[in-house]
Amino acid sequence: MPAKLSSRASVRRCAVTGVAGLALLGAGLPAAVAGDTGPGLSRFYRQKVKWAACQGQEAPLDLQCGKVTVPLDYARPAGGTLDLAVARYRATGAPRGSVVLNFGGPGGPGVGELAAGGKVFMELTDNYDVVSFDPRGVGRSSPVSCGAGFEDLAEATDGDGDVDDPQPELAQLRRAAQECEKNSGPVLRHMGTVDTARDLDVIRAALGDDKLNYLGFSYGTRLGAVYAARFPGTVGRLALDGVDTLTEPLAEQGRVGALSQQTALENFIKWCAEDLACPFGQDARGAREQVVRLVASLDENPVPTDFGVPFSGQDLVGALGQGLYSKEMWPLLERALAQLVEDGDTHGVEDFISGGFAIPLRTGTHRGAKDRGVKGKGQDRDRRPHYGLVDEGEVPLDNLPAALMAINCADDPDRPAPREVAANLRRLRGRYEQASPVFGRHRLTQVLMCHGRPRGTDFIREKVRDVDTPKMLLVGTRGDPATPYRWTEQTARRLGPSAVVLDNKGEGHTGYASSRCVHHTVDAFLLYGTLPPDGSSCGPDEDDD
Repeated sequence: MPAKLSSRASVRRCAVTGVAGLALLGAGLPAAVAGDTGPGLSRFYRQKVKWAACQGQEAPLDLQCGKVTVPLDYARPAGGTLDLAVARYRATGAPRGSVVLNFGGPGGPGVGELAAGGKVFMELTDNYDVVSFDPRGVGRSSPVSCGAGFEDLAEATDGDGDVDDPQPELAQLRRAAQECEKNSGPVLRHMGTVDTARDLDVIRAALGDDKLNYLGFSYGTRLGAVYAARFPGTVGRLALDGVDTLTEPLAEQGRVGALSQQTALENFIKWCAEDLACPFGQDARGAREQVVRLVASLDENPVPTDFGVPFSGQDLVGALGQGLYSKEMWPLLERALAQLVEDGDTHGVEDFISGGFAIPLRTGTHRGAKDRGVKGKGQDRDRRPHYGLVDEGEVPLDNLPAALMAINCADDPDRPAPREVAANLRRLRGRYEQASPVFGRHRLTQVLMCHGRPRGTDFIREKVRDVDTPKMLLVGTRGDPATPYRWTEQTARRLGPSAVVLDNKGEGHTGYASSRCVHHTVDAFLLYGTLPPDGSSCGPDEDDD
């Protein structure tokens, strides 16, 4: 599901934590033969990861790093190649395979997430290596960037434009698309989920596993579903938490997203109103009206910030959206709102927009993928460029939102003409505002997101259905502000009889990290193959209230 962009700093739309599935070594053919080798691909399937200690001051001592080489373009595997960064925590007992994690996004770097949150998955290391990776265009794997064009992207989708005449915003998006291509290099044209699913199968083989067992969070559920459709014969145990849509166009995703965020906001306000420190008082209905008025007031009269950029009502909406991702963040959000309402202090809410990093975005040009990490070994001989891993310090600050846009647009086949865009915005405005008086306007302009970019694939809408795989576990959370529960039900029907749904009656985005019941159920499936009956539920943890 697409997220809004912030010009203040990198904004994470990915799941807070994630875990992957088990990969059991089979007794059949070697892993290099089990996947979609195809003409010219066997050399990629024959490689093995060479592990070494991870570099960097913050890397855990027990985390190992490596790389996997994949074709830049799977239609031309004899052409250029690029490296993907991978990392693992080794199994503490006799290893039975690997567990591959995708933390969501799209655009979230898996290696950094694994380094920061690996303790969540230590129960799985009794018998399995726990692995994650930076997908193509993300993190150290040929990271994309929009350079100076990111400001155009952020301004065109910040909710402040004229819905009746979006032509200025469309012009900004066309300029931004050109800047993104200029700063990102050739990988930008090969960044969709279909390509990443093919990379995932090469990674499976490079790990020595005949079957991929996987747990994806948020966007990672889309990746898992595409993998299941593309490689049904190598699916092991797949668990998908915070299930993304496979069918809804961007316009409908935005409306449903606004509705889900509104539901999460009302749940937060109800919780807040039970606390005497709630800045909106103890009447939940009155508190909801106060939030609407506060957003409108800040839109009309933004307040100054340390960055010199006024803080508007739409900035507040962005902060609310981030703060609602996890119920554990609600106390911090309550205090930040109190500072804003009582003292006019924006520091607390700004931290939610920036993910806690109070640094301005670097918008100048930098070394793009076209001249970054290109190695000369063999290049003069066969003219095939190879894009190696970049150093952590070379990852552009806008890589996450730039990758998010690139992947979502590569997965979306709709490209309405400018005249259609204007008509769509006017038609959708009432529906969005009805879905949420707070988030509707903020989400409306996401229908512009892919303007100026090439048309994306229709593979996900047309081909990801009725998969012939072993049973897979789908987890949906009722209070999820980013991936609404209805998407879990829709995707389960789409995938067919293989899908088993677990209904998490909790709050926040995804359930594995916030619900002990979900955590234990997912672990039981990944470790032992134990599945609950379809439609089973997990109630809120007793200490959540």
